[in-house]
Amino acid sequence: MLKTIAMIPARYEAARFPGKLMQDLCGKPVIVRTYDAAVATGLFQEVYVVTDSEVIEKTIQEHGGKAIRSQKEHVCGSDRIAEAVASMDIDIVVNVQGDEPFTNEEDMERVLQVFEENDAHKIDLASIMTPMMGLEEINNPNNVKVIVDQHDFALYFSRAAIPFPRDVDAGVTYYKHKGIYAFRKQAIIDFAKLPMRPLEASEKIECIRYLEYGRTIKMVRSDSPALGIDTREDLEEARKVFKLRK
Repeated sequence: MLKTIAMIPARYEAARFPGKLMQDLCGKPVIVRTYDAAVATGLFQEVYVVTDSEVIEKTIQEHGGKAIRSQKEHVCGSDRIAEAVASMDIDIVVNVQGDEPFTNEEDMERVLQVFEENDAHKIDLASIMTPMMGLEEINNPNNVKVIVDQHDFALYFSRAAIPFPRDVDAGVTYYKHKGIYAFRKQAIIDFAKLPMRPLEASEKIECIRYLEYGRTIKMVRSDSPALGIDTREDLEEARKVFKLRK
């Protein structure tokens, strides 16, 4: 059996919404809601928040959770996780974005299942995509889009609408990338050693680094909506959704 843990990278400062992980989401901070959601899946031997913030670290510990303080400065969550897991005896690490408090067990199971399938030896990491409806959602640069080949291996990620809809009758489904990644430990260790290249730097999407260096990303389809919190408007929507689910 593969030893699997979840890591939730949590940076206090966020360019679009500073301090968003400590914002109240119906009685608890966003980061605590995300931590609870990961634990509630029951799929992981351990769940950690890995952070550069004393405030976030203390908040998780006071909640009874496990937090790891980063020792170095990092530009992305994967680098932060790579430092944290370097000395751990694990097989798979799942990166759960700190601003994804509605992470669910079904999606987690799907993304982990790819490492048990026939083409598992070809996969460096796996992630999730969900269909988008409406031009406003598709054209929103806060929504990262992904295009895949016939076997659902990622071809490219972008904040732009990809593919460009030159033929609106082509029947293309647009997919949004959800903030869950499952890595083989060695893949994320290798990632942290690879210099950022221009495409990743331009789009500010860390998955692109894997593609630029020839790594393979298996995408898993999900019908559950992606409800990440990137803006204050997203937070208000999350509060509405949370109240409906209680």
